[in-house]
Amino acid sequence: MSTIDGLDLGTFGVYTFDFEVQSAARIRESVQELEAQGWRALWIPELLGRDALTHAGFLLSATEQMRVINGIAQIWSRGARWAYGAALLLADAYPDRHVLGLGFGGGQGAGTKPLAAMTAYLDEMDALETPNPMPTAPMRRIMAAYGPKMLELARERTAGAQTYHVNVAHTAQAREILGPDAFLGVEHAVLFESDPGKARAIAREHLHIYLNTPYNIAKFRRLGYSEAEIAGGGDRIVDDLVFWGDLDTIVEKLRAHVDAGADHVAVQVIGIQPGQTAMPYWRMLGEALLPRGGNA
Repeated sequence: MSTIDGLDLGTFGVYTFDFEVQSAARIRESVQELEAQGWRALWIPELLGRDALTHAGFLLSATEQMRVINGIAQIWSRGARWAYGAALLLADAYPDRHVLGLGFGGGQGAGTKPLAAMTAYLDEMDALETPNPMPTAPMRRIMAAYGPKMLELARERTAGAQTYHVNVAHTAQAREILGPDAFLGVEHAVLFESDPGKARAIAREHLHIYLNTPYNIAKFRRLGYSEAEIAGGGDRIVDDLVFWGDLDTIVEKLRAHVDAGADHVAVQVIGIQPGQTAMPYWRMLGEALLPRGGNA
């Protein structure tokens, strides 16, 4: 389907942390090049200090047709009123080009329950009365979701779910819970390295933080990984969460998410050395994944 309430993202998109550490001029140049390559959708996180909605607005202003999805805008970074108002403005200024992706993120304080926090945030957002003008195009909203109850919340209260660092089996499980109509966007990391030892070492370094945080550990346990696999970054979990190898191998594995029920796969290129750029890899991936003439 690859659409969110009628907004077509294409089957594959770009997910990148790179813009968190680039100047405005470099970001503008990079996102315009991605658009020229034919990429239709760009997913951005909120991690290193750049406000998610300001960041999205800048990327939208620098491009002509690129869809920008917050993956994610953390609910702890701003109140529901301010997230709602900013998303309305972006929907008005850039019709049919922005998706507000909300997520629990790291949480606030011991004992905070992600499901309760997300429910309360959506309740507050949906109860708001605002003087802000309603855009002609809809303000679209999805949310990060992994466990069954959070996926059910995404299905009932938003246009769908986005996932991060999951295996293909989880995509199939998520689709079953979401049903046929809700959107499912899946991020997946890829690494252009064919030597198993080198590839797994780079992948383990990338995954280290995720293999050592409580909510991610709970997610991996639900997916059937053993304590030893999670703690040690075993080959199976590493290979499932980072697709490494040559272009054909990576593309085949990415398509498995689509076969399992994903509407859209956001591809994150890892293993880029300081001072280098992932742009050549995006170009290769675009030629292999996007329809001829772009992701139309």
